[in-house]
Amino acid sequence: MSPIERKRLEKLDDLVLNASSSELEKIQEIDHQTQMEGLSFYDVYLDSSSLIHQSIKKPFSES
Repeated sequence: MSPIERKRLEKLDDLVLNASSSELEKIQEIDHQTQMEGLSFYDVYLDSSSLIHQSIKKPFSES
C-alpha cells in the first residue's frame, strides 16, 4: 500500500469515527451500493476519495 493510499484510508477511518448518525447512514448507503456493484467501499474510496467524501457531506436525496 502506498503512502497516499494509507493517508486516504486514515481519512476514511477518521470520517467514519467522527461522523454524525445521519452521516453514518449515508456512509452505510454508499457501502451498500458499492457492495451491490461488487466493489469494496475502501477500494472506491482509494480511487475517488473526494467523490465519496462529498457525497457523504452533501444532503442525501434520491428520486
